[in-house]
Amino acid sequence: MGRSLYVSAAVSLVLMCCSGLCRGGERLGARECEELGFTGLALCSDCNALSEFIKDQELVEDCHKCCTEDSDDSISKLTFSGAIIEVCMRKLVFYPEVVGFLEEDKDDFSYVEARYVYGSPPKLIMLDGNGEQKETIRIDNWKREHIRQFLKEKVKPLKSDS
Repeated sequence: MGRSLYVSAAVSLVLMCCSGLCRGGERLGARECEELGFTGLALCSDCNALSEFIKDQELVEDCHKCCTEDSDDSISKLTFSGAIIEVCMRKLVFYPEVVGFLEEDKDDFSYVEARYVYGSPPKLIMLDGNGEQKETIRIDNWKREHIRQFLKEKVKPLKSDS
């Protein structure tokens, strides 16, 4: 009888581990997500949308490790009031798509600010209605049109009083 109890426990443990893998693997902590460029505030459905734009499977998997599960009762998708494109001026030469966006498209997005920070990889810092940082998304591999489309879909600027 004792041996069958151990076998049952072992089988249960294996099934629990397998179910964790099927759901996308382990979750990362806040520090690891921040280092990868995610704050953990993205919805997992946003990671699915990201996979349509970015064909880097490892990046999409990292997104899934840092995202928040969508709730069935959520009425609207998470949106932001503004954004900052942060990049190192010296590294821009390695990111022609980001350069193209900054030089030719940025003026179409009055709610997007460019910030040059030494050593920073290209990323979007998403802002809430108070101008506070809510999400950070690396855009190293994004094409210019993907940056445009993402900003159009995810940023809903507040109406100005002017």
